[in-house]
Amino acid sequence: MKACADIFNRWVDATVWMPRIHAPEDVERHYRETLFANGTVIIAESQGEIAGFLALAEERFVSALYLDPSHRGAGIGAALLSEAKRRAKGELKLWTFAENARAQRFYQRQGFVPIRRTSGDNEEGLPDILYLWRPLASKEATLGTGGSDV
Repeated sequence: MKACADIFNRWVDATVWMPRIHAPEDVERHYRETLFANGTVIIAESQGEIAGFLALAEERFVSALYLDPSHRGAGIGAALLSEAKRRAKGELKLWTFAENARAQRFYQRQGFVPIRRTSGDNEEGLPDILYLWRPLASKEATLGTGGSDV
């Protein structure tokens, strides 16, 4: 839990557009009481250390996917998503911030399509995008506007 919270906290601290909403110790408590207690967390290890993690809520929603910066670009994120897809047995959804172009490119390479946008209906108050993956996701899916589903 602590290693996962540390990965997230380092990401927040290194991301200039991401506001710090919760103190680092509060993130660890939140992970302990929610992510780890109410869902499935898939951990990736590399050379004896936690390289990243993915949290599944209700088995069909990715509520967190973060990698340690030193392990990015090694296929770990794709492997974590592949395992989540296997467990989902159908569609899988996730949110990413509109500012996070790198994550958007990554999810689209993994077969996710954007289906909804908001202007900041989250605790950070930042615009975000809902992505959907289906085993045979339609290439015809388009991005909705105004926060409505497509």
